[in-house]
Amino acid sequence: MEKLNFKQRIENVLKSDERLWNSDKTELNQALLLDLLENIDIKIIELLIQEDNLRNKFFVKIKDVYVFKTNDFRFFMEENKVDNNYTSYKNRIGLTDGKRFLKDTNDVVLNWPFKDCVLEGGQSTEEGLDTYFEYSEKSEIYEEKQAKRKEIFFNQVIAHDEIDRLFDPKAFVNWKRYTKEGEQDILEIKRDKNGIIKENMIIKGNNLLALHSLKQQFTGKIKLIYIDPPYNTGGSGDTFVYNNSFKRSSWLTFMRNRLEVAKRLLQDNGVLIAAIDDYEMHSLRFLLDEILGDENRLGTVVVVHNPRGRNDDKYFATMHEYLLVYAKNKDLVQLKNFEFTAEDLKQFNKEDDISTYSETPYTRTGNNSNKHERPNLFYSIYYDPKTSNLSLKPSANSVEILPINAEGDEKTWRWGKETFEQKKDTELLVKIVKGDYKVFKKRRPSDIGGRKPRTVWSDSRYDASSNGIMLLRSILGKNVFSYPKSLYAVMDFIKILSDKNDRILDFFAGSSTTAHAVLELNKEDGGNRKFIMIEQIDYINTVTSPRIQKVIKKENINDTFIYFEMAKWNETAKEKIIECENLNELIIYFDDMYERYFLNYNLKIKEFKEKVIKEEKFRELTLDEQKNIFVAMLDNNQMYVNKTEMSDKKFGISESDKKLTCEFYDCEV
Repeated sequence: MEKLNFKQRIENVLKSDERLWNSDKTELNQALLLDLLENIDIKIIELLIQEDNLRNKFFVKIKDVYVFKTNDFRFFMEENKVDNNYTSYKNRIGLTDGKRFLKDTNDVVLNWPFKDCVLEGGQSTEEGLDTYFEYSEKSEIYEEKQAKRKEIFFNQVIAHDEIDRLFDPKAFVNWKRYTKEGEQDILEIKRDKNGIIKENMIIKGNNLLALHSLKQQFTGKIKLIYIDPPYNTGGSGDTFVYNNSFKRSSWLTFMRNRLEVAKRLLQDNGVLIAAIDDYEMHSLRFLLDEILGDENRLGTVVVVHNPRGRNDDKYFATMHEYLLVYAKNKDLVQLKNFEFTAEDLKQFNKEDDISTYSETPYTRTGNNSNKHERPNLFYSIYYDPKTSNLSLKPSANSVEILPINAEGDEKTWRWGKETFEQKKDTELLVKIVKGDYKVFKKRRPSDIGGRKPRTVWSDSRYDASSNGIMLLRSILGKNVFSYPKSLYAVMDFIKILSDKNDRILDFFAGSSTTAHAVLELNKEDGGNRKFIMIEQIDYINTVTSPRIQKVIKKENINDTFIYFEMAKWNETAKEKIIECENLNELIIYFDDMYERYFLNYNLKIKEFKEKVIKEEKFRELTLDEQKNIFVAMLDNNQMYVNKTEMSDKKFGISESDKKLTCEFYDCEV
């Protein structure tokens, strides 16, 4: 039985209330319905609460009592007066706070068009372009052309059923395991002692849908998410090409949809890092403030990734990009220090029997350094110039020293009395400064534990040309990817924000710098971190996966990764097109595919169906040429097979793929 949407469910259960319908029960009097509910009509509420799905959506259970959410119901019914596509809904899209239309409130909010939507975001190429064929009178052939993809926006309330189906877990196919010996069949999916998948993974498919497919296994299990999302610059560096007049709104919606589910995957002490440039830096920061909370912003790091400057910039030559760093819960995050470099160690220019050290005043400065703020840290220290002894008690030859600065302000010491007694003989010393005795603390490398990460990273190791482009070329033998990140920039972020057994996720995998960085860091510190990479563009099979295969083999790494793809329905369609024996069979099959999948989202395909295949010039093409054109149309379909439907023979999913999909989700076949 076809699954009913919520509007249909509401109408079905209310059929028995004759007050709400016209004589033949074809038209619901919505105004009367809402008016009756405003006055707590018991009969209508009893009808609604009897249906499980409606009860779950429009009622909240408080102890043993169900309370009807009147405003939510009214909002849903108001929105369902229109269709769920952008064209019909454009005058109201983005004008809600999730519960009410803004016109009905006096609130002031920050918002944008499409904010209350899900952007399908089904890029089939890096440029976000669709392929179509158009007849040329000049060349007298059908020429292949491209146009920006027309994206689909589902409103989160009125397209509830479409979004539920979109986010259902997907089936996976084409499973492979790669080791330093090469490609192998997958016999099992490895899990840790808690039953959670403990594999390196590269997944091909729409990253929004892939993230939702990861929820069951990895909610609260990812320590670090590093992403380099498509930039929305409008210039030569633009990697977000979408065909609508609200490009920034589309980009924000695209990012919001993904960041919301990414947050769910993070551990409580997890961190998300997003790379971005000037053009969308402030928009993305605002978005992350909203999703993860401005109180969880750890900082913004500027990475000088192009020290020569970008020469094709019109004004200033760009040298840097931003890394926005957010915690799921700031109070639980531990940020590690970098190891000291040889240059850093030069500051420790003195030495005793214990180690090298530098000197720093024992008097506290900065926040909470005044006597009235920390009175227990204000006390007298007695110094004997003859013996160099320090004590809390005066002696015949001792001099009293207090934490008073040059301006005469009463400050505090760095340690309390107990710690002072424990460390005074080895860690403190006294010097005469401008005629006064001053206490100094020895600052040792081991006390600091390394160099605190700074907000500007300008080391040559972060140069994306030498350690990104050139490094990738040395691995794959040619330039095959635009704007790869410096391996060491990503590696250093993982180093300071993860532990040796953590999971690292990158759902804009690109050239797989993040996966390479995980393997390189594991080799350096003996860790067993695991990566999860998601990429939907076809270069996953020419760049993303081959890079990691070659790194594992070249570096003789005793680790593996599994590769698999979200099952696409149109793969079966391509096979059926190839099997067709004449144009009539092609047309009949394409009609079926058009009705099932393309709907009216792509006007070029609609034109192809209604016009092109009827033209004489098209009918004069060879059958193979006609098939190629049909296949090109179907290549733009980004619909995937849901796990719950993968046993349907029409999808052609093999028994081994079904078995591994179920093993991935830890369920029965």
